[in-house]
Amino acid sequence: MEKTLIELLVLTFVIHLIDTLAYSVRLNSVKSGQVALSFSLFNLFVLVSRTANTFQAPLIGSIIGAGILHGVDPLADIRKVIFASTIGTLTGVLLIPSFLRVFEAGVRRLEITGSVPSLVVQALHLNNIKRIVKSAARPSRAMLTRLRYREIPKRLLILNALVTGIYTIGVLAANYSAVLVEEQHRLAAVGSSGMINGVATILLTLFIDPKSAVITDQALRGKRPYSDVKALVVLLLVTKITGTILGQALFLPAAKIIASFYG
Repeated sequence: MEKTLIELLVLTFVIHLIDTLAYSVRLNSVKSGQVALSFSLFNLFVLVSRTANTFQAPLIGSIIGAGILHGVDPLADIRKVIFASTIGTLTGVLLIPSFLRVFEAGVRRLEITGSVPSLVVQALHLNNIKRIVKSAARPSRAMLTRLRYREIPKRLLILNALVTGIYTIGVLAANYSAVLVEEQHRLAAVGSSGMINGVATILLTLFIDPKSAVITDQALRGKRPYSDVKALVVLLLVTKITGTILGQALFLPAAKIIASFYG
């Protein structure tokens, strides 16, 4: 069980790290003007994140199943997993300056190669790995100052924190609810994880992505300064961190609500 927990912690860390780095793609697309190429390469990171996400549920189920079998409450372990999402997000924020340098070079190279697999193979060459390491940069205060934070809708930020919180604990809460229901209802309770994440995805698609896209598109057309996109990304990152922390508070009530439908 300890090995499974470690694997789950690492996997959760990686998923949220990649998701966090993905936020910065907007900055590159506006700065370079290569929107299509930027999002083509961005899809590679989404693919890695989504693939990693498919391995999360079996690991969670294994921990919950072991807890039920041995009569041990896995609540503390699940909270560690939520904490790993916060650490992964914070790490992603710190790596964004370095990531943007690498991503910008990757987009330029993609224009030449025209193939994402070829780009990945080239990136794995030892010399290129050394260049990536040397391109590391620290976040600086200059990146955060003089930004028009007031121009970013507050409702967008509140929704992003809420959706991130729901997305962070959706699968975890559904699986943990199996501990709170009778044996014959456990499979049904666990199966509700897809519905919870579906609601989060709908909220993201209807309310967050469109408004973020409008701000990004206006910056591309010169109707907004580039600094507005930076302000958008910074505030979305802050609310993403807030959302993972909020997940700690939402987790147990969400699990109890799910269990109440089968109690």
